[in-house]
Order: sequence, then C-alpha cells, then structure tokens
Amino acid sequence: LQIRGASIMRGYWNRPDANAETFVYGWMRTGDVAYVDEDGFVYIVDRIKDLVIRGGENIGCGAVEAAILEHPEVLEVSVYGVPDARLGEEVGATIHARSPIDEAELRAFLEPRLARFEIPRYVHFAGEPLPRIASGKILKRQLRDEAAARWG
Repeated sequence: LQIRGASIMRGYWNRPDANAETFVYGWMRTGDVAYVDEDGFVYIVDRIKDLVIRGGENIGCGAVEAAILEHPEVLEVSVYGVPDARLGEEVGATIHARSPIDEAELRAFLEPRLARFEIPRYVHFAGEPLPRIASGKILKRQLRDEAAARWG
C-alpha cells in the first residue's frame, strides 16, 4: 500500500536512508499488504515485514497466527521467518498455551486450515506470556532473534 497527501509526513528527521526506502516519487510506502475490492474498499491483509518468503512462496504471518489461535489451548502466538540455507526462510512460531500441546497434534490441527508449506516447521512453546512492547504489541523482533539463535 502506498499513500500520499497533505496529512502524510514529509519524511524521517535526519534519516536519508529511511526516506529513500519509504518515499518514492512522493508516495509513502506504508509497509502494508492490501487489496481493493470491486466497490473500491481497501483491505489491509498483512505487513510486508510479516511475510515469510519460503522458497518463493509468500506466507502471511497473520493468517498462520489466526489458524493457530483457533486451537482451544493457544492463548497467544507469534509467527516469523527463521533463516534457512535452502529456502531462504522457514516458518517458525512461538506459542503460549494454557496447557502443554503436542507438536504432532498441533500440526494435525493445522493441516485442514493451512497449506502444507504454511504450517510452521519450527515451534517453540513458551511457558510464559510472549514479550510485548509498551503499546501491547508482541515483540516479534525478539522472538525472531531467539528463533534464529535456536534453529538458525
């Protein structure tokens, strides 16, 4: 999604690198993946940075998270890319659950909900709530870094 208008910021203060990456011919790249329906409504699907690119397949982390959250024992989840020498990235997930979940049972639960390549190859079950930033969002960067150290 790219936007422009009078209410859009002009750029980042003293950050020419960020400006060059974000602004192209006056249009601001929001970092969102979106589509416009036949009635002209815009729907935001995911964040570009929240895409796992696995062997050429673009996997939306939000869709995988939504499928995992359908499991009755899952309290919260974060899905991210884990570096992979052959495919570029693999799908990884950190899950906080009410009670222990068997990984094979989780995969069986996800099979009718996701394409095979979308099911996380790497799963870490956290024994405590996932880390969050001050605004309440899950600190995905920290989980991604921990996953790279664990499986990368």
